[in-house]
Amino acid sequence: MGNPKAFLEIHRQEAGYRPIHDRIHDFGEVEQTLNTRERKLQASRCMDCGVPFCHWACPLGNKAPEWNDALYRGDWELAYRLLNSTNPFPEFTGRICPALCEKACVLNRFNHEPTTNREDEAAITEAAFREGYIQPRIPQHCIMKASVVGGSAADIPVRVAVIGAGPAGLAAANALNQLGYTVTVFEKNESAGGLLRYGIPNFKLNKAIIDRRIRLLEAEGIEFKYDCPVSSDAISSQLSSDFAAVVLATGTPIARDLKAPGRDLKGVHLALELLSQQNRVLTGMEFSKDDRITAKGKDVLVIGGGDTGSDCIGTAHRQGCKSVTQIEIMPRPVEGPDDPQSPWPNWPRTLKTTSSHEEGCTRRWNINTLEFLGENGKLTGVKVQEIDWEPNPNGGRPLMIEKGEPEIIKAELVLLAMGFLKPEHPEYPANVFVCGDAANGASLVVRALASGIQTAQKVHSFLAHLSH
Repeated sequence: MGNPKAFLEIHRQEAGYRPIHDRIHDFGEVEQTLNTRERKLQASRCMDCGVPFCHWACPLGNKAPEWNDALYRGDWELAYRLLNSTNPFPEFTGRICPALCEKACVLNRFNHEPTTNREDEAAITEAAFREGYIQPRIPQHCIMKASVVGGSAADIPVRVAVIGAGPAGLAAANALNQLGYTVTVFEKNESAGGLLRYGIPNFKLNKAIIDRRIRLLEAEGIEFKYDCPVSSDAISSQLSSDFAAVVLATGTPIARDLKAPGRDLKGVHLALELLSQQNRVLTGMEFSKDDRITAKGKDVLVIGGGDTGSDCIGTAHRQGCKSVTQIEIMPRPVEGPDDPQSPWPNWPRTLKTTSSHEEGCTRRWNINTLEFLGENGKLTGVKVQEIDWEPNPNGGRPLMIEKGEPEIIKAELVLLAMGFLKPEHPEYPANVFVCGDAANGASLVVRALASGIQTAQKVHSFLAHLSH
């Protein structure tokens, strides 16, 4: 610990965002970066506390005190080695992670100025790429007697299939490849990344960052097969026979819908229909006028108060919307920084204002959607009802009570951002392993990465047992 008094002398400093008048005209990343001196000062604030709760809060077990200290001392290569020892893709989490570690930071409890772990993480990784510290690590692939997986008596490479190239699938593929297995990744889309590529807007995560990592994984020996959807039947019958093991990392493909009257009107879309199309447009893909989803010149209503809804708001602004309103059926969160209903060490359910909210948005809570309204098959508005929530005398979910009269919110475009349904799976053969959101339901990218790594270890143990 280089400066034991830094947390007393130096305040938390965030890099902040590009000016609103500048950033809403393009899809470039909105977050700025600190210079090297300021970044090292921020790293010095990490106290190396006796009980570092950041380790505990991070699903990956990131060793923030260790790599923050290396960063403060100017040893960027050591900082990256320490960071990468637990986190396979810190360039992703350094941009989009909600930083569970920062909410658990002792400094957050002390003065609500936690160490800037997420930004430090991104800075360390970008420096490592820039300085050439990150080079392909080509493992020596292990072999197995063919009799273990079927075939002749000759030794063969141990082949593992990964279905899905999202965060969990990429983490599993990377870990298995480094363990010496020959890994093939099957991806239904035209490029890798999953929701990193098709759900998160470029203004939060430039897709060149994903491409850079995929090139590295390919150089390390992982094979990617795109436009290759794989059915459950194919997994059970073909892939589980052709490969020693199969890792299923297909995420949560089914979004939660809203079956209110008028749902079929033109102008009502699931959030990912807009987000994935816009990301594809930025790659040069073209869509017909009828298929193109755009907020240009329209009043937009986003239904759902989470991060996906926020992404829709930022995208609508960049497409040139007339206005954006976001409604949420649940009550308004507390202002914070603490949440009396969810005290530490639980995650504080406090009001979150994102860069997209800052760009302009009417936000409302306790609003229930009743009906989509339209003329000539096109959306013109949404009938909504203000509500209250009351305790259920029988326990369980609170009761929704109508409050006042229904009203109509004018809208030509509605985006449904209400989360995703947890997938259901058939019974698979013993050598098929399910991980990430496909196993646990929709969650954070950092949890998907952790699940992918853990699943790779399960596969390794399973195959090691078979070989004996």
